Amino acid sequence: MDDIKIGEILLPGEESEQEAKARKVKRRFWPTLKRAMRQIPFSRDVVAAYYCAMDPATPLRTRGILLGALAYFVMPFDFIPDVLAVVGFSDDIAVLTAAFAAISGQIKKKHYIEADETLKEKLPG
Repeated sequence: MDDIKIGEILLPGEESEQEAKARKVKRRFWPTLKRAMRQIPFSRDVVAAYYCAMDPATPLRTRGILLGALAYFVMPFDFIPDVLAVVGFSDDIAVLTAAFAAISGQIKKKHYIEADETLKEKLPG
């Protein structure tokens, strides 16, 4: 993946595009996360990003960037199949890392609290 492609994925887009991405992310996020937990070293951040993207108080640009990254994460077709162990999620990790850098500081403490509570509930152990 190159910077141009990641940049295209992270374009905030129009509000209608964001809503379509939000629906896709809501539908596919948890099953994808469960498959990725062992390969993504920052799963807590990914879940906090999910809650930040779904928070109506999140600025439109931040929400758009996160929804772009999360939509890419949940896409069934990407550049490297996610069924390949560690390598499978490497492109997703690159996109998510770029998104986190682009929205630096926008994920709030309340999003991390929600993430911690949800991870305990959905993924005990």
